[in-house]
Amino acid sequence: MPRNIKNAYDAGTRSYDGKPAKGYWQNHGKYDMNIKVSPDTKIVDGTETIIYTNNSKDTLKRVMIRFVNNVHKTEAPRADYNSKDFLTTGLNISAFEVDGQKYSIDSKNWGTATGVKLKSPLLPGKSATFSISWNYPLSKESGREGQIDSTTFFVAYAYPRISVYDDYNGWDWLPHLGRNEFYNDFNDYKFAVKVPKNYVVWGTGDLLNTDEVLQAGPKAKLIRSYTSDEVTNIASADDMKQGLVTKQKDWNIWKFAVNNITDVTFGLSNHYVWDAGSVIVDKKTGRRTSLQSAYDSKAKDFPHAVKWSKDALDFFSNQMPAVAYPYPKMTAFQGFADMEFPMMVNDTSTPDLPFSQFVLNHEVAHTYFPFYMGINETDYPFMDEGWATTLEYFIGKQQFGKAAADSLYKNFRVNRWINDPAAEEDQPIITLGTQVSGSGYGNNAYVKPSLAYMGLKDLLGDELFMKVLHEYMARWNGKHPIPWDFFHSFNDASKQDLNWYWNNWFFSNNYTDLAIEKVSIKGNNHQVLIKNVGGFAIPFDVKVTDIDGKTTIIHKTPAIWKENQKSATVLVEASKAIKSISIDGGLFMDAKPADNHWNK
Repeated sequence: MPRNIKNAYDAGTRSYDGKPAKGYWQNHGKYDMNIKVSPDTKIVDGTETIIYTNNSKDTLKRVMIRFVNNVHKTEAPRADYNSKDFLTTGLNISAFEVDGQKYSIDSKNWGTATGVKLKSPLLPGKSATFSISWNYPLSKESGREGQIDSTTFFVAYAYPRISVYDDYNGWDWLPHLGRNEFYNDFNDYKFAVKVPKNYVVWGTGDLLNTDEVLQAGPKAKLIRSYTSDEVTNIASADDMKQGLVTKQKDWNIWKFAVNNITDVTFGLSNHYVWDAGSVIVDKKTGRRTSLQSAYDSKAKDFPHAVKWSKDALDFFSNQMPAVAYPYPKMTAFQGFADMEFPMMVNDTSTPDLPFSQFVLNHEVAHTYFPFYMGINETDYPFMDEGWATTLEYFIGKQQFGKAAADSLYKNFRVNRWINDPAAEEDQPIITLGTQVSGSGYGNNAYVKPSLAYMGLKDLLGDELFMKVLHEYMARWNGKHPIPWDFFHSFNDASKQDLNWYWNNWFFSNNYTDLAIEKVSIKGNNHQVLIKNVGGFAIPFDVKVTDIDGKTTIIHKTPAIWKENQKSATVLVEASKAIKSISIDGGLFMDAKPADNHWNK
């Protein structure tokens, strides 16, 4: 446990039983924003008021302002090569006030996170009102945000925000380099988006003013969709072209609101098709969630997006993680990112329908990790990507069958890790996300933690696993858990000391590689000595084939490695002579499978 983490536990903000301690706190902002998007100039203009409350015991003498889109600035450090179309001039701050005091801000030298010294320190328990006016250009090359086409834009990370100030790091000052993802406080948002007529805006939160922005036909269909299981086309490409969707004022202002959420975003287009429907996500209360999609008429996959979203929300709400989807809406927007946002996903269109559904499942799964849980993805991406990868597998089993889900998981996820012996592949999962790169980052964020979680499920059994997962999620919903909160919470809720497992999977350079070292035979009984070459505490099957060709499978959970993580002995008792014995980790692919077999 690093010193800063120990300090948080010693200070009484976090507890070794895995619960937020009595002294736990997090700061909070109330954002009220007016944003204008000009399609002709591709400029986003905005004004915002932030009422920021300091719930810590610290006096804040400065604030850290975060603007992710400054990663597009020519001068900004970036993790990857980018073309000229990715580059912009970045954020321009035209006015900045705190509690009515004006600040002289020169934002031309700002990066993605920049400190502003306060004229009057913000005392513990007190609030300050920030008023900011700003503008920035949308990049021509779209990734997680930017221009999708000449009249379609995905406008994410679109406003200067106050960065997270927490109990273990203080201000989150780390620059955004383009690869790592995000860490935000739970805030309350009201935002209005001004766009020209015939542009529809799809955004995070509830659309508050359908009367003001939609014509009667589309409005009626949208409202009906909120209580319907059917997929309804709210606006076709032809409807959009003929001006039959939005009110025919020169400009329309679309108003949204949502509370207790880590971010808001929106997309807009003057030609995208608009579909909608809904699904019951909480069967006890009958609560429904609106499902919407926005896409180019040429897309082959997005006409299925509302149905796929319905299937995903039903599965995640009722089967795994079996927590009712917490938000009133989910929108699938066609872009280029394959990226999750609160209540929205920005996904690439592909002609491969099963793969498109697979990607949508993964991005929707992120609703729970990191948004429901408030995870610091920048430092600990395995706490969200690893879980989304696991959820993606389980929903895939239901939708495509176990064989197809296994094949996709192994080929798309595990294979690229286990068959690449480069040193960086086996850095400990706990390594900060900012300190690994390339495939080393991807495997630490997605593959290895997902295997760890599935191994944990095998170790605890389905019933206990779900019980402790729900306990962890209930304790930390709406808060900021860190890895040690996860470890301690699972220990406490399971009433087991799982530290041996956490150390084995998250704090080691292990990988997956078993070998049959020796088979000792006494009659028809065989003692199979299995060496754990790679070190990870994985589950595996022992497949025993007798002389008549009959195969028996003996399953071993990761518990077999608790006392001795280097080797284990499996006793095979047989009624007939044995012809061969093999070991198979299934999803836990072996680095050297050639030594997993024994033939008499």
